[in-house]
Amino acid sequence: MTKAAGRIDRPATPMLELPRIIGHRGAAASAPENTLAGIARAHAVGCRWVELDAKLSFDKIALLMHDERLERTTDGTGEFADRTAAELQRLDAGSWKGQEFAGERIPTLAEAIGLMQRLGLGANIEIKPCPGREVETGRRVALELRRLWPRGHGLLVSSFSAASLEAARAVAPELPRGLLVEAPPPDWPAAVRRLGCVSLNPWYEDVEPDTIAAANALSVEVVVYTVNDIERARALLAAGVASIITDGPERLLPALA
Repeated sequence: MTKAAGRIDRPATPMLELPRIIGHRGAAASAPENTLAGIARAHAVGCRWVELDAKLSFDKIALLMHDERLERTTDGTGEFADRTAAELQRLDAGSWKGQEFAGERIPTLAEAIGLMQRLGLGANIEIKPCPGREVETGRRVALELRRLWPRGHGLLVSSFSAASLEAARAVAPELPRGLLVEAPPPDWPAAVRRLGCVSLNPWYEDVEPDTIAAANALSVEVVVYTVNDIERARALLAAGVASIITDGPERLLPALA
């Protein structure tokens, strides 16, 4: 990666065309997160992109899941990483959100990609490794995306883990990468440059106007999570944020159109 005129180079790819609103884990306010139903719901309310979490099962299959444990979003118990993909896909990942979602499964990343392709959706795929599997998860998720992601559909691969982003870059350098943070550290420009990222993805309450302005000056997109207040979202967009990740796209999309 090289610097020119104070800017941070982007991967040579047309895949990054960020929308203003991205559905968090699908449409997390109204459908079970990280499920096919959640992706379909986001599309139905007008999302062009969704944000999803990918991690590896015990047998190294990439599936959609945020938590390390199963209890919050499924009828299972224990650690996600201790179960095979077949075991995980037998769990009910929908009833916790409402009986209309009873029987919704944990999808594989491949199944989610297939649905997004049919719906014409772009995605921010967060590499969400179980502890100790940062490199392996980054590598396998990136290879799956490289193999299956449809040409012309927007894509951003993000992670809190530098090791995961480095592993993803090693096997699929063309995939645009984003650095997830809570509060941006003082050296975030160096971290973004070192990891070859095209976006900085901070928690919305911890991003300052000066950070947004500095990122824009470096041609780094700012993608903030997780904003559910319409007025706060409007202010962040006016300040130069590229994209808002929200649990409630059905509320924010009409208000910010």
